[in-house]
Amino acid sequence: MHLQRAIEDAVATLRSLASLEEPLNRAAETVLACLTSGHKLLVCGNGGSASDATHLATEFLCRYRDDRRPYPALSLTANGEFLTAVCNDYHADEIFARQVWGLGEKGDVLIAFTTSGKSKNILRALEEARRKGLESVCFLGRDGGFTKGAATIDLIVPGDSTARIQEGQKLLMHALCEMVDEKLPRK
Repeated sequence: MHLQRAIEDAVATLRSLASLEEPLNRAAETVLACLTSGHKLLVCGNGGSASDATHLATEFLCRYRDDRRPYPALSLTANGEFLTAVCNDYHADEIFARQVWGLGEKGDVLIAFTTSGKSKNILRALEEARRKGLESVCFLGRDGGFTKGAATIDLIVPGDSTARIQEGQKLLMHALCEMVDEKLPRK
């Protein structure tokens, strides 16, 4: 009974993603332009979204499906020493914004994940990206929370279940990878 309900809820969430085709296409064009012009992706998220951020960065830095050259993508969640230093010296709200400030250059793209849309450190990263002239893509959940509209492109997975939102974000993430990967130069 529980599994059947989870499957039905997941299918309903995934079907709702069809309305995101236009912003997903824009996100793919933005990421492709970034990577083919010699720039990099900066990717961030908290908790399970941190795992998704690292997953996405790995798909571009290693490979997605077929063999090809690596493309620069950095997970801003991967440096524990830096993250704890910022929490100690500044505030946890600044852990991603300081990295965008220090590492981001015009032409780079920030990709952020938040299932609630209420992560202050994600909002701060998006604000810093805008200040530095970076394009940004945000995978959001629920109604987008207070983060809605802070990114250049929002991909909002509606719903109340964090698990179903994350499943929807994962599908969008893989679709983004497929759309970009098929057009990336192999060498």
